[in-house]
Amino acid sequence: MVDTPHRDGRAGIDAGLVRRLLASQFPRWAHLPVTPVEVDGWDNRTYRLGEGMTVRLPTAEGYAPAVAKEHRWLPVLAPALPVPVPEPLALGVPGEGYPFHWSVRRWLEGDTAAPDRVDDLVAFAESVADFIRALQRVDATDGPRAGAHSFHRGAPPGYYDDGTRQALAVLGGHVDTRRAAAVWEDALRAPAWSGPPVWFHGDIASGNLLVRDGKLAAVIDFGTSGVGDPACDLVIAWTMFSGASREAFRDAVGTDDATWARARGWALWKALITLADDVRADSPRQVVEAVLDDA
Repeated sequence: MVDTPHRDGRAGIDAGLVRRLLASQFPRWAHLPVTPVEVDGWDNRTYRLGEGMTVRLPTAEGYAPAVAKEHRWLPVLAPALPVPVPEPLALGVPGEGYPFHWSVRRWLEGDTAAPDRVDDLVAFAESVADFIRALQRVDATDGPRAGAHSFHRGAPPGYYDDGTRQALAVLGGHVDTRRAAAVWEDALRAPAWSGPPVWFHGDIASGNLLVRDGKLAAVIDFGTSGVGDPACDLVIAWTMFSGASREAFRDAVGTDDATWARARGWALWKALITLADDVRADSPRQVVEAVLDDA
């Protein structure tokens, strides 16, 4: 979910393992070159397969349920969405000493989103909001309800109350923990989602948004997707947007005050626990400051 520089061999996964899995399960692709992607995720290792495909392998047991979920639901979601999403091509099974299911998908062109890669950040914010609204309009009747598979995105943020308070205790003197605690309390007190459960992506972040020619081109990594409260999909308001772009995003996504408060709590929780692991880190500190400034 969070992009990290590529490290070959992480979680026992490397290009050699990918080649062996392909040879044993999908020999029609075994002749194609296997190369690591330039920017990899934490939950999964991803390798480019030839020119037009990727191979994606979970790095731990907790991430493995996403494989079958995405294989089942991405083809259902894709036709209703305004930009491409990953297209599953094959579902691999454990083998060659690798214990989890894995997937082959079609390659999506684009660079991960960043302000300097976007032509107009306000328009980009509106396009992300349009994607979220389109996702919410997909029939959610039989979709996977929020739970462990989504790391409880789509559920009330209070699931992470203990971890948030532990992080606040660690960060005394590093951030304004009084104001942060007040924002967190607001999120806990905010009325629960009162509408019908809707689809959420679960990790709308710059690393999962692809840009081409300065515009949103694709959305990737639906591993934490599910059906429930969409507040978790609004976190990008503080992690990438600010000022006019944040206002445009909120207006375009059309959320109420309670959902916005829960979303602020989701953004704060993730930034606090990340910062508590490394109080020197700049990025989560900036998110905390953005949330507090917007409170």
